[in-house]
Amino acid sequence: MILPKTNIENQLNKLRRKQCNPEIWENQVHEIFKKDRKHENQILKNLDSTSGLVINVFDFDQLETDKIYHLDQIKKICIDYRLRFLDSKYFKGKLPNEAISAIKELEKKHQTELKGFKIIAPSKLFKLENADDPLLFAPMGNDYFYLIHKWGNDLHPLRKGMMWFFKSFENLIFLTFLISLLLTFMVPNGLFSKTSTTSTFIMVFMFMFKSIAAVVLFYGFALGKNFNTAIWNSKYFNA
Repeated sequence: MILPKTNIENQLNKLRRKQCNPEIWENQVHEIFKKDRKHENQILKNLDSTSGLVINVFDFDQLETDKIYHLDQIKKICIDYRLRFLDSKYFKGKLPNEAISAIKELEKKHQTELKGFKIIAPSKLFKLENADDPLLFAPMGNDYFYLIHKWGNDLHPLRKGMMWFFKSFENLIFLTFLISLLLTFMVPNGLFSKTSTTSTFIMVFMFMFKSIAAVVLFYGFALGKNFNTAIWNSKYFNA
């Protein structure tokens, strides 16, 4: 006796008929998707609103402790890598579907509606008011934030080193000093005098230093640039 082959589609249909009423199955599916769309629209609305002082209530038994960060830790990373930590409403990049799904899953797990979202990202990814790699957070209170989702590419491995010079005025002066010293060494011997002496080198260096400093100051004031310590949580372009 040859046993008939099993048709998986037929088996699925049998199981569906057992679990659900075929006459209202379409309406059930429609209601599920309608409810999900409503939930997603509310999440998008919360993402586009100003947080103010918001404390989300989490079930601590459900939290992953390695995703909890203090504001001081976030501030240090933003300053080191010249990033901003702002309300999600200022984010001009496209939030991936995975981020929305992560919010849905977290809200379902903790039986709460999350608000006050914050994002860490480079300045270029924010819609800043005129005065590579986002992380989405939700506030927990007492300056603690919970990491919901990370997307995009990682930062350049040399970014921290490159942005060190823009952390403070002293660091910028040191960068100006290094560039001036390098350019002074590149000046051909005998260009300004027949003999190369220490005094000649110092004079050329001072000329280079003042020239580079003038360019840096002009660039900084003209484009409204500021140091990492001043912009990490500022919503203004020229903060």
